[in-house]
Amino acid sequence: MEKTAIVTGGIKGIGWGISQKLGRQGYNLVIFATSPEEENAENLQFLSEHRIPYVYLSGDLANLDDHQRILDVAIQNFGRVDLLCNNAGVVTKRRGDIMELQQDSFDWVMDTNVRGTFFLTQKIAAHMMQQEIIDGYRGIIVNTESISSTVVSNSRAEYCMSKAAVSMLTQLFAARLGGESIFVYGIRPGIIATRKTYQVKEKYDIVTASDELIVKRWGTPFDCAEAVWMLCSNDLRYCTGTVINVDGGFTQRRL
Repeated sequence: MEKTAIVTGGIKGIGWGISQKLGRQGYNLVIFATSPEEENAENLQFLSEHRIPYVYLSGDLANLDDHQRILDVAIQNFGRVDLLCNNAGVVTKRRGDIMELQQDSFDWVMDTNVRGTFFLTQKIAAHMMQQEIIDGYRGIIVNTESISSTVVSNSRAEYCMSKAAVSMLTQLFAARLGGESIFVYGIRPGIIATRKTYQVKEKYDIVTASDELIVKRWGTPFDCAEAVWMLCSNDLRYCTGTVINVDGGFTQRRL
């Protein structure tokens, strides 16, 4: 049976790795991102060439009106939502001292990463609860958290706080939806090679080569995608609430 995944932020970076992996594994894709469709012609051409059914939607996760549009398009085109990948997120507008954090940057990050993610999850989960149970579940939700949910970075406090909130969101929805046969998981990427991390490449080059990492290299979007695939492969039905660190061992405590 064909399955359908909604992937927010699914056309670039980690989200693009996830979209490719799911598409190759037979999922129909509803990709939601901020950039216009014409700016992503190359990636969308890749999906077409590999005969991966998809619909691309441009919008703003922080705009709650867009959430119903995402659900409507998924149902109209594919009839069901089997997987929601909450991957979309923004980073701080300006790195700097926590004592100088400004409200516009705080609100920008929180509105997308926390408010938008929470209410999209709520809406999609409510629909999943009405779906038929297939292969033991009504739906799966995977959240892209971050090691920043537990690792302090004072130069981007609002981002760290937002990802800590997403980590709690994973736990909350796992507890609420388990009885509905909807399973919720998270991944916590570390230093992953994307457009966003390239802005601080020199800093992270030093970290990835240091003893702070067990696996001394940059992570890739495909490392994250493999973790997502494991979580949604229908093999972990007794593990709701599980979070996988995709961080090269960065958060592994050692003596």
